[in-house]
Amino acid sequence: MRSNGFRSRRPKLMPGNVPPQPDTARSILYALGANFAIAVCKILGAMFTGSGALLAEAFHSLADTGNQCLLLLGRKQARAPASSHHPLGHGRATYFWSFVVALLLFVVGGLFSIYEGIRKLHEPGPLVAPWLAVAIVLFATIAEGISLRMALKQIDKVRGGSSLWSWFRVTRRSELIVVLGEDLAAMVGLTLALAALLGTIATDNAVYDAVGSIAIGTLLMVVASGLAIEIKSLLIGESAPPRTRRAIRAFLNAQPGVVEIEKLITMQQGDDLVIAVRARMNTKATADELVRMIADCKAALRAAFPTATWIFFEPADERRRVRVNLRSRMRRAHTRTG
Repeated sequence: MRSNGFRSRRPKLMPGNVPPQPDTARSILYALGANFAIAVCKILGAMFTGSGALLAEAFHSLADTGNQCLLLLGRKQARAPASSHHPLGHGRATYFWSFVVALLLFVVGGLFSIYEGIRKLHEPGPLVAPWLAVAIVLFATIAEGISLRMALKQIDKVRGGSSLWSWFRVTRRSELIVVLGEDLAAMVGLTLALAALLGTIATDNAVYDAVGSIAIGTLLMVVASGLAIEIKSLLIGESAPPRTRRAIRAFLNAQPGVVEIEKLITMQQGDDLVIAVRARMNTKATADELVRMIADCKAALRAAFPTATWIFFEPADERRRVRVNLRSRMRRAHTRTG
């Protein structure tokens, strides 16, 4: 159809706009299974050997097991439909429970481990069957390595060519942040526990075991603090990642009838995305064509970015733009003459 020189047509989808989606639930389930098995082995081993470092690691794994359950609960709550009380949905429930996980990791994992290490310093005791504790630590290292590998596999789907640290700083996927942080902390903590056990075996001095427990607790508190800082920002409200924002802007600029994007606002709600657009449209279009263009643009945007559950599209007021440009020119002229 032609009218006033403007041809209305369905916008074409640009290939490659749909970002890959990681299987976050699978990463959480792998971590849950690994941490549960490890926690049972560590608790039994710590009770039998009397190792403070192994008990500290047991606290860590026990906290991680509960944390995975909370992350799964958050994912379930995030899928609840929008309501009048929560008009944009419950997507941020994942951020809340991820923040709770960080607090639990700090308290249950970190503080308890430090307390156990200090207690062992004041009440040292010999280790029973220390090589059993070493075997348990090695088993836990293998299990945690499998969980970490699964988490990294899912992260690789979305981080593109950026480094792991860069991805950690810009990602909006709080569950993957938590799983990665826990797995990395577990691997480093197990290394510390192994060093503490070997030091105790070599010197027959339980101080190494106690110091190992304190070191593990300190590590967990540092990791938990870093996770809490990142997730706090998500709780307050963050836009979509820069890569996604650039893709959305490029997609909108390529749509028929869109002359200029004046304002683009995105808000991440867990896995869901809210997009608000104010764009200057083709002035030759009739009112009916303008309505059709906006509807087509929103439909194409939703198809290209399936996580966009809410899209608000506002055509810019041309008269307002002219007034703003006129005031801007007058200010510049006044500055030059002044």
